[in-house]
Formats: sequence, structure tokens, C-alpha cells
Amino acid sequence: MTASVLASECQLPLMFVQLHGLITKYLGETSAKLHQLFLAMSETRAVYLFDEFDAIGATRSAGNDVGEIRRVLNSFLQLLERDESDSIIVAATNFMGMLDDALFRRFDDVLRYELPNTKMLKHLIQNRLSTYDLSQINWQSVLLAAKGLSHAETCRACDDAARHVVLSSNLQLNTKLLSQALRARKQMKPRSHESA
Repeated sequence: MTASVLASECQLPLMFVQLHGLITKYLGETSAKLHQLFLAMSETRAVYLFDEFDAIGATRSAGNDVGEIRRVLNSFLQLLERDESDSIIVAATNFMGMLDDALFRRFDDVLRYELPNTKMLKHLIQNRLSTYDLSQINWQSVLLAAKGLSHAETCRACDDAARHVVLSSNLQLNTKLLSQALRARKQMKPRSHESA
């Protein structure tokens, strides 16, 4: 979501870097693909999102480290250091503690998202569902159902509730429907994670 907002605010296209297409089993091929990607960044100005970045950015001192991935991380660090493009590079992970310390010195900013408080949750839900009449919503029930969800999970639950309303042509958005969508999203939520 952060990369999407950045791209929108900067009026740039958002490019998703597919790590599964980047990482290969052949020695040196992943680094070569990474080099091509950085060349493309200098030719096509955009926001480039490396999602689930821990796949290549995990600390090099890990005991279960694979040598090729360590070389890929070294290549990424060198390419990032030399990058002079006008593109914006965003790396996202739910496992910030796994990342190599050298990455934090290469990126301009590190953003950590904590869980939203009730005031933030209410504002987020109102914003996400602004096209609906929310005047009859019992906010105490809805906010209780949303407690513990991240910003993204709350937005997805709102989208689920809105989708349900649209597909059920005679149904209106109400407290019960919104609370159910939030609780359903909470049941899908992993036990613990942190985002960067």
C-alpha cells in the first residue's frame, strides 16, 4: 500500500519485482538478472517494489544461509550503492529482524508500521468506505472487531464488506456485516509479524 501511494503521489508507474522470477538455481544467473533490473530502473523511471524482501535480504550471518543467496544480497547491495537512477526502490517484509544490517544503511528511510489505535482504525474505515452511509454504524462494535488488525488487513476487510454489499444488490452496509468482515480477516491473520 505504501508503494502504491508513493507511485500515485509521484505520478509514477508502480512496478512489482517478482522475486520468484528473479531467483534461479543456476550460479550467478540471479545476480545477472538483478543487474538487468537495475539497468531497467535507469531507463524507466518508476517505483519498484521488492515485496517479501527477506527472500534475498536475509542476514548473511544466518547459520542456515545458502551461499548463492549471500552472493545475490552482496550484488544487490553493490547495485543499490551505485544506483543513480531517478526511480524509487521500495523493499517490504514482515520479518524486519531477519534483514541484513547493511540494508538499513543503503535505504534512505525505514518505515515501521505499528498496529493502528482505535482512533486511527475509525478514520481508516471511514475513509475506505466513504461512498457508503456510515451514520447508523455502531462504532464500538466495529472497532472492537477491528482491534489487532493492521492497516492493510482493515482495508481488506472493508473491501470484503463492500464487495458483499455490491454482490447482494438489496443489502446495505451495516454494523453486523462490517464486524463480520473484520472478524473474518482477524481469523486469517498470522499470529505475530512486523512490517517495514
